Amino acid sequence: MKKVEAIIRGNDFDRVKNALKQVGIVPLTAYPVQGRGVQGGVPPYDLLPKMKIEIIVKDRDLEKVVDVIIRNARSGTPGDGKIFILPVEDAIRIRTGERGNEALY
Repeated sequence: MKKVEAIIRGNDFDRVKNALKQVGIVPLTAYPVQGRGVQGGVPPYDLLPKMKIEIIVKDRDLEKVVDVIIRNARSGTPGDGKIFILPVEDAIRIRTGERGNEALY
């Protein structure tokens, strides 16, 4: 299992969310964040508003999820965002006690 953390522009969020749903990835967590990349923000703003998406995926779905995010969040200009991929040791569905891949989706 992997954790995908994507920081994208807020106006791309609905498009990314809907595209993920179309490929069968419905569960996600999202929240507004502020940040800056290498360019350091755009004056007069030091930190720019973004959306952060967190998704725990089965290993077999990782590249599909990354591809969907890139296709739907890339404009080709600075500020498109970043994707981070982290290992996940385990997942537990509290309601049923299912563990691992069975606890995801």
